[in-house]
Amino acid sequence: MTKTKLGIIGGSGLYDLEGLENMQRLRLESPFGEPSDELVFGTLDGQELVFLPRHGKGHRYSPTDINYRANIDALKRAGVTDILSISAVGSFREDLKPGDFVIVDQYVDRTFARDKSFFGPGLVAHVSFAHPTCDSLSDVVERALKQEGIPCHRGGTYLAMEGPQFSTIAESRMYRAWGCDVIGMSNMPEAKLAREAEICYCPVVMVTDYDSWHPDHGTVDVQEILKTLSANVDKGKRLVRTVAPLLAQAGDRHPCVKGCDHALDTAMMTAPAARDPQMLARLSAITARVLGGEEK
Repeated sequence: MTKTKLGIIGGSGLYDLEGLENMQRLRLESPFGEPSDELVFGTLDGQELVFLPRHGKGHRYSPTDINYRANIDALKRAGVTDILSISAVGSFREDLKPGDFVIVDQYVDRTFARDKSFFGPGLVAHVSFAHPTCDSLSDVVERALKQEGIPCHRGGTYLAMEGPQFSTIAESRMYRAWGCDVIGMSNMPEAKLAREAEICYCPVVMVTDYDSWHPDHGTVDVQEILKTLSANVDKGKRLVRTVAPLLAQAGDRHPCVKGCDHALDTAMMTAPAARDPQMLARLSAITARVLGGEEK
């Protein structure tokens, strides 16, 4: 059995965590470039944590400009086994109100200007992504949200848009017709890369607005979003403080029931003799479990 090391990816407004013991800040190198910021290591109520602000402190990176591959690769190199991803979204449903939290379990990816895979020429792999999030980690997160009395909804489809502009009314109505529940800009390709890295991934999204579709709420306004976001960030920090001891109390980490931690078992397509040594070296952290020393 291995120990759980929880990675926290903080979204808009969540740029730091307080109360960590033995805190240490490190900037890890990645062959995929610079992560968004330093990684913050520490322990919270007996649970090892690694925190990374997705947009960098001060919100320096737009969703399109985030180096998602470097972020996930750095978390993998830091020994992270599970990721709690926190971000802000708009809602397509009347009952998903500003201030509510949603534990997402499905995606429609409409992004088009981002690197979406660690793999490529010289080492091709196709991971299963039918169930893109981790049920086991989501169970713990749902329990923590209810324990904190934070309004939460289990399950929902996240429409990932490129941005940085918000939706037109026509787009917003179309995404609702598709059956999407929330809309955001930052969970893709983050979720796909976490699966390739064999890291369990649970996205918790904080509703700030009704996107553009709602006739009684007008268009999306950044100032109004920021007001709701401020209150949501406090809830997000409370969530982390409650999730940490629940994971610590669980003890040794069991294999993921959905196989998130073994996603590469049947994903490799390139024959060993055809694998590019430079590509193998670049993927040393991502493929270490399945390829062992082959990538050296």
